[in-house]
Amino acid sequence: MAGSATKLWASGDVYEPYVGRWSRVVAREFLGWLDPPDGLDWLDVGCGTGAMTEAIAESNAPKRLAGIDPSEGFLAFARQRLQDRAELRQADAQDLPFGPSEFDRVVSGLVLNFVPNKERAAAELWRVARPGSEVALYVWDYAGRMEIMRHFWDAAIALDSSARELDEGRKSPICKPEPLQRLFEGADFKGVETRAIDIPTVFRDFDDYWTPFLGGQAPAPRYCMSLDEEGRATLRERLRSSLPTRPDGSIHLVARAWAVRGRKD
Repeated sequence: MAGSATKLWASGDVYEPYVGRWSRVVAREFLGWLDPPDGLDWLDVGCGTGAMTEAIAESNAPKRLAGIDPSEGFLAFARQRLQDRAELRQADAQDLPFGPSEFDRVVSGLVLNFVPNKERAAAELWRVARPGSEVALYVWDYAGRMEIMRHFWDAAIALDSSARELDEGRKSPICKPEPLQRLFEGADFKGVETRAIDIPTVFRDFDDYWTPFLGGQAPAPRYCMSLDEEGRATLRERLRSSLPTRPDGSIHLVARAWAVRGRKD
């Protein structure tokens, strides 16, 4: 995971306007669904820029709070935000640097689809969780109502059929409730549940939507910046005409994540 993930995700400053600002909202909704007591030992696997780690620190009074991520750039951003509220390490979700049964809650946000061996990662989540604890994660609904990216790829594919092979909805079949359920049940979690988490994503104008795709980081921005200037301008205008723009210029979309949780007996 470390090599592929760090190539996709390197700069927290680029990630924040693209997905980070919305991942913070999803993290709060996700933690509300888990409804954990205070005073637990937490691990955030694939903590990235610290969206969920920070939400845990602010809302759940953790006794211990740890996070891992393969991207040193993301970890630097997270450390700046979290200061000394969490112990953050560079590590791989497939090989967690912790002993068995160290944590009361093990969580992961928007990471699983980037992990090559998902079964191994699920087994690692199970290994570091204490008996009686809960493990949970969420991923974007790339093929459905993660509308920021869905509108982008639909426009890109309409102009360039080869873009279909890069579409995250096609490349991330794990990002649906049934595969998530099977993954957790296969890792011996009990009482497995899945649910959708929908959040509003409101852009003040078209530029607020479009500019993050020029960052060149992550599959959609990378595709966008692979186009020549004319191709990128054609895609931009296709999006401008197809997005649901209100009279004041704002664009109101929905970002859906699929979440799964299970218990380690």
